[in-house]
Amino acid sequence: MLYTELLRLWDESVQAVDVKDWKRALATLEQISEPTSRTFFNTASAHLALGQLDLAMRALHFCISKDERLAVGFFQRAAVMMQINRLEEALSDCIWAQKHMRGNVVIDYKQLGLRFKLYSWQVSYNAAAVYCRMGQWEQARDVLLLASQAGRGTNIDAALDSIAKKEVLAPLLVPEGVVFRPRKQDVEQLQQRDFLGKPKVDDESTKNYQLSQQLPSTLFTFTASFHLYQAAVCQEKL
Repeated sequence: MLYTELLRLWDESVQAVDVKDWKRALATLEQISEPTSRTFFNTASAHLALGQLDLAMRALHFCISKDERLAVGFFQRAAVMMQINRLEEALSDCIWAQKHMRGNVVIDYKQLGLRFKLYSWQVSYNAAAVYCRMGQWEQARDVLLLASQAGRGTNIDAALDSIAKKEVLAPLLVPEGVVFRPRKQDVEQLQQRDFLGKPKVDDESTKNYQLSQQLPSTLFTFTASFHLYQAAVCQEKL
């Protein structure tokens, strides 16, 4: 599939998202014959907006298979897993999201086209939300206490109060309508034609698209545990 064609469909789907026309967004995304991790993430976002959790989870599986280091993909899938009560898998995704934070307190996805910052404390918060659903209140508290070292005291304090009352925490997700967008300059260049009548999209964008098509050989399949989660967090703090 030509990058210019992918870019056109990607941009059209984002325009549909902006007016909350989720079905049109999905129909447009389905026309992309070689989806990327980012377009799969957007597909999942549209399914979530429609309340289609199983389809959202499936799209996130493909998203992660395209980019196995995409922390926000694991973060989002963990939240979906929680909502369909697949708790061990949700906790596993929290572990991998934390691992792929690579010791950063925050990852800003703006350069990749997603207007969202993923904080380490948010990943820990979702891990605590999983433990709440498992009835493991002490582990939930301990995860939050560990996360409090990274700041966001108000958020963590409120969550600790809820846990003390044995109130289950709601999972955090990337907000509705926040999706990966193509670069503005690339979209603008679609309207420009060189003397051969071909779209002018810079080589860097095409190269990045080609690299994104490389599939990893396997998907992560791990059984999560509290000790694994602590190890992942502590290791990144060293």
